[in-house]
Amino acid sequence: MATKEASLSKKPAPAASSGKPATKAAVKAAAAAVRIADNKKAIFNYHIEERFEAGMVLEGWEVKSVREGKVQLTDGYVVIRGGELFIIGCQINPLGTASTHVRPDSVRTKKLLMHKDEIRRLMGKVEQKGFTLVPLNMHWKAGKVKCEIGLAKGKGEHDKRDTIKDREGKREVERAMKSRNR
Repeated sequence: MATKEASLSKKPAPAASSGKPATKAAVKAAAAAVRIADNKKAIFNYHIEERFEAGMVLEGWEVKSVREGKVQLTDGYVVIRGGELFIIGCQINPLGTASTHVRPDSVRTKKLLMHKDEIRRLMGKVEQKGFTLVPLNMHWKAGKVKCEIGLAKGKGEHDKRDTIKDREGKREVERAMKSRNR
C-alpha cells in the first residue's frame, strides 16, 4: 500500500483550548501515527521514487525498547528473500531491564509484512538496475509498529552537493527573513 508523503509529527496535536471536545478528524489525525525513528541518511543518499508501509514482526523486548525510542535505522536496508521482505541492520537496543531468560540480539533480521502482490511488484522494480529498498522511518499506527520503506535510486556525488547547496540557500533565506522581521 503506497502512502502519500505525509508529515508525521512526534507528538499528537493538542486539543483546542476553547473547551470544546476535539473533533473526530483531529482525534484520528493525532492517533494516526507517531514517529519512532527517522532515517535522514536515506533521504540524503537516495532519490525516493515510491513509499510503502509495512508491518514489522517484533519480539516483546523489542517493542518495549521501541517504546523507549532505542531504535537506529541509518544502517538498515531491506532485502527480498523467498518472496518475503526482511529488514537488515535496523538496530533496536535492549533495555537494561530485559528479561534474564531472553537473549536480546540488537541487530536481528526482522521480517516485514506486506501483501504478496505488492512484494512481487517490488521484486520487479528492485531487479531493475539501480533500484533498492531502504527503511525511511518507523512509526506507531493503531497500536502497531510500522516501517515506511522507500523504493529508491542512489544519488550521484553531484546530486548530493546540489542537495547541500539547496539546504544552505534555504537557511540563508530564513536568516534574512528573520533579521528583516526584527
